Amino acid sequence: MQKVLPLEGVTVLSLEHAIAAPFCSRQLADLGATVIKVERPGVGDFARGYDTRVRGMSSHFVWTNRSKESLTLDLKSEQGLAVLKRLLPEVDVLIQNLAPGAAERLGLSYQELHSQYPRLIVCDISGYGQGGPFEQKKAYDLLIQSESGFLSVTGTPEEMVKAGCSIADISAGMYAYSNILSALLLREKTGEGSHIDISMLESMVEWMGFPLYYAFEEATPPGRSGASHASIYPYGPFSVKDNKTVMLGLQNEREWKSFCETVLQNAELSDNPLYISNSLRHQNRQSLRTLIEEVFANLSQEEVIARLEEAGIANANVNDMQGVWNHAQLQARNRWVTVESPVGEIPALLPPGQNNQFTPQMGAVPALGEHTLAILKRLKFTEDEIQTMQMQGVI
Repeated sequence: MQKVLPLEGVTVLSLEHAIAAPFCSRQLADLGATVIKVERPGVGDFARGYDTRVRGMSSHFVWTNRSKESLTLDLKSEQGLAVLKRLLPEVDVLIQNLAPGAAERLGLSYQELHSQYPRLIVCDISGYGQGGPFEQKKAYDLLIQSESGFLSVTGTPEEMVKAGCSIADISAGMYAYSNILSALLLREKTGEGSHIDISMLESMVEWMGFPLYYAFEEATPPGRSGASHASIYPYGPFSVKDNKTVMLGLQNEREWKSFCETVLQNAELSDNPLYISNSLRHQNRQSLRTLIEEVFANLSQEEVIARLEEAGIANANVNDMQGVWNHAQLQARNRWVTVESPVGEIPALLPPGQNNQFTPQMGAVPALGEHTLAILKRLKFTEDEIQTMQMQGVI
């Protein structure tokens, strides 16, 4: 039986596009919040047009926008702002990742809203945060990956490589999500809303803690090492028979000894002075790789994994996307469900973290403006007012 959801009764108004803010608000919706997504009439969130890979819908949009109500609204019109003003009294959280300064120009800054709505939580998401010389600078995911130093440590020695997913947007969305949850808890104690200022740059720099401290006081930073670990070895992908790959990782000297004895079946190697500590293995990684792959060249992927399991060495398959869709562990734990969308039922991954007290809200991916009329009627706009707004392109 479905129990109460943690954010049931919480209303979120999100002036959002792309990934960071939508990913944040979708997770609030997962926990039961009513999320009203404001989109431009006729166009919508530009992420709707990124691709057409999900039966004509955008993969980015499908991922970050289930369980929301889509309200089309021209925020540059007086009527559009009037609709927002009528909505605000019932809103608990306002999220925006518009261009720098846009929310202030619309009269939607925390400073302007707080006196009238003292319990309102306002979360602003931007590339560089408020204040400082970069405040007005445009920011996209790849640019923040670059500015944060991520690209300097990712890729091969010959070429820097961006992450294959939007990690700068994701990190900002996650910190916006957790900060909003903490602000809701704080409001229960103080009765007062908060202003949350989320910077994509700061979110990514937080994730760069290891390479930053590794390069402390102008020390040499970790080099780009492909899919291998920058400072632990052996840790990464290794070729096996039939041009396949196995990913493995060692963390300590006990595992190194077991790896030599059981996987390589060369116990004497564990005492070789070239490889007797991790720092030496890292220093001599090329010669060690040659020794490992000479053994693996005669073993199938299954045989190598069997030896690694016997030795207690962490390992993994190198899955492509189809391998993830069909992953046995996700299927065994029943992590895939279906959600409705304008193109029919589509699969969706349940949010990470199972709570025995509730099941996450897994609502439909909305069509553009699907809930506009229902929201306006809920706000007591008359049929004539709604028709006028439609004729003028406000909604």
